[in-house]
Amino acid sequence: MDRARKALEKKAKKGFKGYPVASVAFYGPTNKFATKVAVGIFPYKDAEPLMNTWFAETDIRNNAKVMDEILKTIRDNEICSIAIVDKIIGCPHEEGIDYPEGESCPKCPFWQNRDRWSD
Repeated sequence: MDRARKALEKKAKKGFKGYPVASVAFYGPTNKFATKVAVGIFPYKDAEPLMNTWFAETDIRNNAKVMDEILKTIRDNEICSIAIVDKIIGCPHEEGIDYPEGESCPKCPFWQNRDRWSD
């Protein structure tokens, strides 16, 4: 595991230390291969998140450049707390943007009729 990802996970293990908070979530065509990471920055309680996303053709969790950029974003926003989901939580495509609202993503059949939180 690269240095930046280790640093993110170390900060996440410290738990809630106040705001601003960052959430880090991975998405992919299956639950084994992540091609998107989304980082939401919550400046204060009940704030709408400022979203940042990165995409990669390879597994993004192993992309040192992307992890460095995420760590820089965390530092630049003086994040006090980080929450990282420890698994891939869904399709990288967005409902209503990449495919019609209320339908399943045609590019990611793995996620059709699947509870992303229990797999």
